[in-house]
Amino acid sequence: MLGTVETTSVSPVFVGRAAELGVLTGALARAAAGEPQALLIGGEAGVGKTRLVEEFTAAARRTGAAVALGGCVAMGADGLPFVPFSTALRALRLALPDALADAAAGQERELARLLPDLGETAAGHHDEEGTARLFELTARLLERVAADHTVVVALEDLHWADASTRHLLAYLFRTLRTGRLLVVATYRADDLHRRHPLRPLLAELDRLRTVRRLELGRLSHAEVGRQIAGILAREPDPAQVDAIYERSEGNAFFVEELAVAAGAGCRTGLTDSLRDLLLVRVEALPESAQRVARIVAEGGSAVEHRLLAAVAGIGEDDLTDALRAAVNAHLLLTTPDGDGYRFRHALVREAVGDDLLPGERSRLNRRYAEALDADPTLVPADQRTMRLASYWYHAHDAAKALPAVLDASAEARSRHAYSEQLRLLERAMELWDATPEAVRAALRPADHTAAYPTRHPDPGPDRAGPPLRYLDLMAEATVAGRLCGERERALRTAKRALHLVDAHEDPLRAAWFWLQRSRLVQAQSRGDGRHELATAQELVRGLPPSEVHADVLAHAAQWFEIRRPGPDALPAAERAVEYARMVGARETELNARLSLGGLLVDSGSVDAGLAEMAEVRALALAEDVPYVAGRAYVNLPSALEAVDRTREAVPLLEEGIAFTRRHGLRDSETWARAVLADSLRSLGRWDEAAQAATDALRAGQDVKAHGHAAVCLARIALDRGDLAEAGRRLALAQDHFGTHDPMPQQTLPLARLALEIDAAHGRVPDARATLTRALADGLPPGTHQHGWPLLLAAATAEADARALPAAGSDRPAVLAQLRATARTTTTCAPVWRAHDQWLRAELHRAEGRDTPDDWSDVVTAFERLDRPHDLARVRHRLAASLLATGGGDDRDRAAELLRLARAVADHLGARPLADAVALLARRARVAVDGASGPGAGDPAEAFGLTRRERDVLRLVAAGRTNRQIAEELFISPKTASVHVSHILAKLGVTGRGEAAAVAHREGLFPAVR
Repeated sequence: MLGTVETTSVSPVFVGRAAELGVLTGALARAAAGEPQALLIGGEAGVGKTRLVEEFTAAARRTGAAVALGGCVAMGADGLPFVPFSTALRALRLALPDALADAAAGQERELARLLPDLGETAAGHHDEEGTARLFELTARLLERVAADHTVVVALEDLHWADASTRHLLAYLFRTLRTGRLLVVATYRADDLHRRHPLRPLLAELDRLRTVRRLELGRLSHAEVGRQIAGILAREPDPAQVDAIYERSEGNAFFVEELAVAAGAGCRTGLTDSLRDLLLVRVEALPESAQRVARIVAEGGSAVEHRLLAAVAGIGEDDLTDALRAAVNAHLLLTTPDGDGYRFRHALVREAVGDDLLPGERSRLNRRYAEALDADPTLVPADQRTMRLASYWYHAHDAAKALPAVLDASAEARSRHAYSEQLRLLERAMELWDATPEAVRAALRPADHTAAYPTRHPDPGPDRAGPPLRYLDLMAEATVAGRLCGERERALRTAKRALHLVDAHEDPLRAAWFWLQRSRLVQAQSRGDGRHELATAQELVRGLPPSEVHADVLAHAAQWFEIRRPGPDALPAAERAVEYARMVGARETELNARLSLGGLLVDSGSVDAGLAEMAEVRALALAEDVPYVAGRAYVNLPSALEAVDRTREAVPLLEEGIAFTRRHGLRDSETWARAVLADSLRSLGRWDEAAQAATDALRAGQDVKAHGHAAVCLARIALDRGDLAEAGRRLALAQDHFGTHDPMPQQTLPLARLALEIDAAHGRVPDARATLTRALADGLPPGTHQHGWPLLLAAATAEADARALPAAGSDRPAVLAQLRATARTTTTCAPVWRAHDQWLRAELHRAEGRDTPDDWSDVVTAFERLDRPHDLARVRHRLAASLLATGGGDDRDRAAELLRLARAVADHLGARPLADAVALLARRARVAVDGASGPGAGDPAEAFGLTRRERDVLRLVAAGRTNRQIAEELFISPKTASVHVSHILAKLGVTGRGEAAAVAHREGLFPAVR
């Protein structure tokens, strides 16, 4: 290793970039004030990105900020997973050891995937949330460290970044909300061809208002002159400045190279070949130094001293002399840790590498691989496997490369770097045919591929297990593709595998691939996956218990739980539990038991189902199975909410949000927030519910959970009288849910919302059409939680529209359909029995024969529940019935009911209910908090309607045309049209039907009961 060597930058003077440095300094100031900042710095190679970052980070350190630098490492065409983040976190740990230890407390084994210094990595659960969990923990780690310290994280050379690094960076930029943190990343803009993987990321980040992007331009003529003066330590000749500026075009690195060449009296720097320009300094070195430079160029972005010595194969003194010559010539620099070497600029490394002959490159990669095989300690432990795989692959030695690539893919998986695992597995499949049979026979399949059967039906005499097969690689690639989001590639792999596997000879593997296809079809919005799942079920039918069998049954149980719940779905869940228990698949067993509990609740065995789900949650927590625990924290409170045990659900959900956030289970956290919003809305805590739903929309990537949250926000808007917002939220929910895979828990709430919005606008035919579509196949068993509210909404709409002449013709058929559907819908909990009573009362109201007794029973039922808005609504209905039929005592009771309903409506901001209460009080001349009473004004006055406009509106509500109105009022049709236009504007509606609905709802022309 070299001793102290002068490595001063060729350009000691930092010129230009005042504006860019000002932007960075401003961002640092905002970060120091507690507002996280993110900046992307782009520019062509050599324009000065690294120098700008060096100057800025030096200034940041002087202000007391902790600086963590990391760079993407290029290994041929391969980027090592998470290397820039690992390097930056390692630097942060050195700078703030106590703060990082405190921030990582309790999650060290998970975070060790990024920072191996923290210890052994957790075995963990490999699923779609695995990467998101790691990303969330990393974001929280940085936020905690930056809570009390200003932290600058600088990541260089994103154009070399691996997919996992790109995804993590995007996640951080999207989710960082607190902390004194500044993240700066650089990339080479001229490397971004049309299909470069960084381009989509940049496009995505451009849409984030929290990310600022800087593009470094070239230096001006004056700045080039100052740079040359700094390099030469004297004022340059103006002609020389002109010549260098013309040749370099203001590229800072080219200016340096040309200035050095000119200072040495060398004119080759002005040749037409850029590569020759970059190689000038190399060719001026002694042959030994040139040889070492070529070795370093092929080793990667940086090469450790001991590894270089092993590959160079020359004496220590000769190596030192060669390195000293290269460093003194500013060709090589020592790495920041002082343990290796890198080129001063990547352009020079690329030029040297491009100058190698193909055979020379292969031989150098072989020597690197052999050296690393002989002594694995030559490189950091977290890079060893990946680099060895890259060296052997580029050495074009399939026999050595295939085992190394498979080892690297296993390590990538252990770090949740599924994109890199997929790339390596595809490389292994590429090497398969070129690898000798003897080498392949010695390889064994992984035993961790999502229940994939690694043991062949006929294991043969080798009791250690069968050799690895090409099909096994396809299985791993299928899972890796699904986990990293490359679902289309995974689906193609699964389809190809099913062409290779013989379902008759190997039904378990065939069933496994069909199960993967089912999951991928659903994830890709290609359908509900039922056909593929049924095929898998058929293949395992009658086979001995196995993990594949249990997994297929467990997924079938989950499929039925969310699409066709009810008693018929129970057998699949029960068999899944039984088979998983027999084969020792503990996580599958717990998942299946959770589904079983939900299905029991849906089928009417409420207590048994809730007890099963609660036990699964306790076991998952005790056995440290966070994925199942996260799912239980959503499903159990949802089941409690479904049976009106909402006050038990809320604290569980709050606990679940903290748990899922702590463990990085972002999608489970999103669902927990969405379900919490529903529960808070039921309890009458609408403002809190709206906040929980908004938080759900900001968290995670699960579009179904986002749809659930949007439905909640639509309900609150509708119940508060904001029809425009309700419609907007309904459209967003429909977009989130899509149409490819309809589920009752989505379609029924959407239908209810659409029906109620149509009814509020007076579009009775549209509301009926929505109901007809929703009930085309009846209400399947287990869907009562969403079915009863839909039936009730339809009955209420019919009752409210009773006075509209245009709505009468189809009403008997609609009411008959509602009664028939209600008879087959379960009432397995008090809340649904209360809904049954309410529905019957609304049906009677729609027929004009409801009585105070009907509504009194409904009020009594809802007084036992925790649903204040529903209770206020039925109290209003009872008050209306009492006032229509009762005497003095009934008036007093009605007044008290209206006061109670009005208090709830005012507290919730439920304007439609408050208006209905006020209108009823005015019409009946009943005092409600002094708002109404004898002498109350005409309700039409609130709309500013003239006497003539009231006459016109009465006829509009009766269904008259403009010509008919003109004839009846002895005015012209044109005048009638003008009156109608004025009425629509004053009522704030867009059509005659809506105007009629408002007139009826506000009691402008009370109908005779």
